[in-house]
Amino acid sequence: MRLTDCDHGDWRLGRCRICRFVFLLNPPDTEELIDELAFEKTFMTRKDERRSALRNAVARVRAFLAKFKGHRSDPPARFFPSGNVLDVGCGAGQRIQPPAVPYGIEISRHLFEIADRNMRARGGYCVHASGSEGITTFSEHHFDGVLMHSYLEHEVDVLPVLRGAHRCLKPGGRLFLRVPNYASVNRRVFGRKWCGFRYPDHVNHFMPESSGNTAASAGFKVRILNRLRLPIDDNIHALLTRLH
Repeated sequence: MRLTDCDHGDWRLGRCRICRFVFLLNPPDTEELIDELAFEKTFMTRKDERRSALRNAVARVRAFLAKFKGHRSDPPARFFPSGNVLDVGCGAGQRIQPPAVPYGIEISRHLFEIADRNMRARGGYCVHASGSEGITTFSEHHFDGVLMHSYLEHEVDVLPVLRGAHRCLKPGGRLFLRVPNYASVNRRVFGRKWCGFRYPDHVNHFMPESSGNTAASAGFKVRILNRLRLPIDDNIHALLTRLH
């Protein structure tokens, strides 16, 4: 089903009539994301656009909502303090801190080069590929933890990536997931100017139920970490545990 109220230029959103999953109908090719539409380029463009359009309103709303969010410790340090940890969509590769050994997957050529240099200095390395391709290069049960922080909304092949993470996690290993919350009040208030819409690199838009069902179908037990504040939170934070 087409969502015409969320169109932006040539980019078109749709929603599955059965599972309600929201996705970009015409996502960019993988090759475009390597250089031309790399995250570090599109992020700054959209950030400048949002500032000029909603600068004052967003500042007031976020200041108000921040009062209800409370303190949140950094996910890598909190959930993966040691062991081998994979950051999918790792950017410059600085999220995983010692004594954990960092590994990464990054599609942007520029960010991959920085991440690989940083990670090799600490015993790990980065793979230059899309998430669905890169995750197949790691051996089974290699990781104690996997981090998908603001990544899965960029990935066309969501289920293969989650199944790949399940394969390379040790039994009982955990995956931290952070994705935009399409069900948030902010999305309804700001419409197509919501911060979770960033075209064309955000190809998926999640709701608590759809994200939980997708993760469960990949073999994970799902726990939503910010369930109480979900109505006013622009993101869903979840901890996925490998069951077997």
